[in-house]
Amino acid sequence: MTPSLDSTKADDIALVIEEAIVAGELEPGTVLRQEQLSEQFNVSRTPIREALRRLAALGLVSFVPNRGVRVRTISREELHEAFMVRGELEALATGVAATKITPAELAELEEAEQRFAEISRDLRKREPGEARRSIMGEWVRANHAFHDVIYRVADLPLVEQLAKSARRSFSGPAVWAPGDHSTDGLYVKNAEQHRAIRQALAAGSPAGARELAREHVLSSFAMLETILEQVGGSWPQPKRATAKLGS
Repeated sequence: MTPSLDSTKADDIALVIEEAIVAGELEPGTVLRQEQLSEQFNVSRTPIREALRRLAALGLVSFVPNRGVRVRTISREELHEAFMVRGELEALATGVAATKITPAELAELEEAEQRFAEISRDLRKREPGEARRSIMGEWVRANHAFHDVIYRVADLPLVEQLAKSARRSFSGPAVWAPGDHSTDGLYVKNAEQHRAIRQALAAGSPAGARELAREHVLSSFAMLETILEQVGGSWPQPKRATAKLGS
């Protein structure tokens, strides 16, 4: 059966909003108003409602009775669980990738690693606040690009789907709370772990690659926890904000 036009539009809109949430451009607690989204995307409310339902199924938004749709706020416990799940899945995918990766794919992975390291250096040069926050979406996307090469090489569709579902839970908070210069060492360590993972893949070491990948993800939770506690003293609370994509 050929997908309807509204269904195709809903897919496209859901993807745009998902990327905005994951990149931190829509913070936890942000209200998503159907009338505004309809005007912004120049479509009727039908594909907007369908897109929001799809995002709710992914756990990115929640429908609040009499209040509309909000970008979901996640507790520390939920974030920790998401990191633990992703750590195991990431370890599995990276171990399998170590048995399959080709020289061309290693070159692609190294390019992604260097791009991430470059953005991390740029981030550390910036002053805390908006100057850092403005680059964090790019930082998250570069991080995802590195791991996406590994998922593609491993060719484990279900593992990839579940791992990406888990990582959607915590990308947003990492973006809107980038921390100050006291956290620079955490960003350095994160980039160094990417290099260690690539080197294990280049060496064809499944066991080493698995352990490094698991350690990297769990270390990232400690990094996010430190940053969130530094900037706010507590975990995310709902905000009374209104969605505005692309502003």
